[in-house]
Amino acid sequence: QVQLVESGGGSVQAGGSLRLSCAGSGRTFSNAGMGWFRQAPGKEREFVATIGWRGGGTYYGDSVKGRFIISRDNAKNTVYLQMNSLNSEDTAVYYCAARSSVFGSSSPKDYNYWGQGTQVTVSS
Repeated sequence: QVQLVESGGGSVQAGGSLRLSCAGSGRTFSNAGMGWFRQAPGKEREFVATIGWRGGGTYYGDSVKGRFIISRDNAKNTVYLQMNSLNSEDTAVYYCAARSSVFGSSSPKDYNYWGQGTQVTVSS
């Protein structure tokens, strides 16, 4: 069992940066592939980034590639999403997710545990 709590969301102007954190609890966190997803109003949940259990195997959605960086600190049971060069299209609720595999995945169907989400609003 893994519990996830996101933090770090908020409002920022276009071109700015934010860092999201996802704190996990449960003894299986360090063995879990992790992912970040987002959902804007009226849109489907969108893949943002994923990372394997040891910090490798990172992969990004096309819309964030080159701007966002996913990382993890297993000693702190935390996954991060550094978001740079934000624009209005990045406005969404961002969700952290964990799966019962050491590998990451871009499909939300592969994830077993989800956080409650944190709002990110980018104003132009």
